[in-house]
Amino acid sequence: MIRTHTAGSLREEHAGQKVTLAGWVARRRDHGGVVFIDLRDASGSAQVVFREEDHAHDLRAEYCVQVVGEVRKRPEGNENPELPTGAIEVVADKVEVLSESAPLPFPIEGNVGVSEEARLKYRYLDIRRQQVADAMRIRSKATYLANEVMHELGFVYVETPTLTRSTPEGARDFLVPVRLQPGNWYALPQSPQLFKQLLQVAGLERYYQLAKCYRDEDLRADRQPEFTQIDIEMSFVDQEDVIAVGEKLIGRLWKEIVGYELPNPLPRMTYADAMARFGSDKPDLRFGQELVEMTDYFAGTSFRVFQADYVGAVVMPGGASQTRKELDGWQEWARSRGAKGLAYVLVQEDGTLGGPVAKNLSEQELSGLAAKVGAQPGDCIFFAAGAKNASRELLGAARLEIGRRCNLIDESQWSFLWVVDAPMFEEDGEGGWTAVHHPFTGPKPEWADNFQDHPGEALAYAYDMVCNGMEIGGGSIRIHRAEMQQRVFDVLGISKEEAETKFGFLLEAFKYGPPPHGGIAYGWDRICMLLAGGESIRDVIAFPKTASGFDPLTGAPTPITAEQRKEAGVDATPKP
Repeated sequence: MIRTHTAGSLREEHAGQKVTLAGWVARRRDHGGVVFIDLRDASGSAQVVFREEDHAHDLRAEYCVQVVGEVRKRPEGNENPELPTGAIEVVADKVEVLSESAPLPFPIEGNVGVSEEARLKYRYLDIRRQQVADAMRIRSKATYLANEVMHELGFVYVETPTLTRSTPEGARDFLVPVRLQPGNWYALPQSPQLFKQLLQVAGLERYYQLAKCYRDEDLRADRQPEFTQIDIEMSFVDQEDVIAVGEKLIGRLWKEIVGYELPNPLPRMTYADAMARFGSDKPDLRFGQELVEMTDYFAGTSFRVFQADYVGAVVMPGGASQTRKELDGWQEWARSRGAKGLAYVLVQEDGTLGGPVAKNLSEQELSGLAAKVGAQPGDCIFFAAGAKNASRELLGAARLEIGRRCNLIDESQWSFLWVVDAPMFEEDGEGGWTAVHHPFTGPKPEWADNFQDHPGEALAYAYDMVCNGMEIGGGSIRIHRAEMQQRVFDVLGISKEEAETKFGFLLEAFKYGPPPHGGIAYGWDRICMLLAGGESIRDVIAFPKTASGFDPLTGAPTPITAEQRKEAGVDATPKP
């Protein structure tokens, strides 16, 4: 037996007991011939004390050691109430080095600034850090809880293929060459969407899995080329049934891991309301500063910038005190988002309005402006004018930036809601339409018969769960009638031949009595990040990649040899 106890489990009741511990040297402190080390294992750490002459080992940080000794209460005044083991220490009789450690690339203990690339290159050392290890354990606990909830609700766990055919999902596929069929390729699934619908045709009725998904898209700070969803699909359900399952799952996770009781039921907001009030389909409700539409207010304006389809405003509290450099910085910020700029009016302490825009407004427009938007003396009013969607999105982003810069967001608060009634289609920029969710999303019942006649107005039978301004899950009631699916394809400009090529196996299955069905998928990495208090999904992924998709640990991706390329049939022409 290498150890009798774990270091983090020792308490005062163990005083007088002989124990054998094993773990890593977290810290070493020498006090005139008496040596103290903090011995760390997965359970925590315990203080070990011994005389240096009794144990000549030159113990260094992260040596893996075994300690045999007796537990005793720490001398009065030497207790550490911040540690679970802070009331005891182990007086060592024997210390054996199980393995030595090379000099560390960065300290394990303490919050010393370390580059992310170094942390990911030596991720196995990074995970020894308490915060990172705790995040891994929170993810593990969340996974157990999710499986418990789904089991209690009668769901069947089914694994779907990782090697499949390419289907349009909104991003590029990762492709895998097939050695036995040169010139042919598998695709890694962007989601199990089609397979989970097939499982409903198969009659399983309640399916779920923790599914790996792969998307070859332009990466951002909080994206990974491979990520995990908890994927859920149900037969003979409507929107209320799916939402109820989603609330039970998320409610259980937040209650048992962070001690937060979700409101029951969660509040709901329509997509149209979310965009009008917050400029986002995933609004953060932990602070105010709602958008104010000003289109009618400026309907007769002579200011050409505000002679637009849409004019909106958002208020920055105390923003009038910003320097010219800071105000110019907002223009750069707006341009970095593809906008021409961000117009502003400053409300001076005496109530007068200043800034470049104010000079172009009439006295009548100036006199009622602050009251219309709810601005107070000392505030700054930002404006966006132009196309409605783009202007609202710019103001929504400005609202979030204002919240961060002005410390308006209560970081201790949880804010959950459902966003419902999203558009079914959006313009593709080329005179046609594209699906907002995916081509299998059904219309709301009131749009079932005529969505094809008014694609810009039709609403989808879809729902997204939002937490603290992040979409953590989304789903829809699916189309199960062949004629409705064809009408959707017609709106999207997908011919019968093209549909057969892309989705033939699903359409074939739908000839055999498909049930009404719907589902939802939650971003598992994002959920775990929120539960662990992380800043990025990389914080809760054991071996993540950088924002550019590079893996510093293994050096992937790497080139392949000419022999590998030939063997895999990368350049082969597929046989007809």
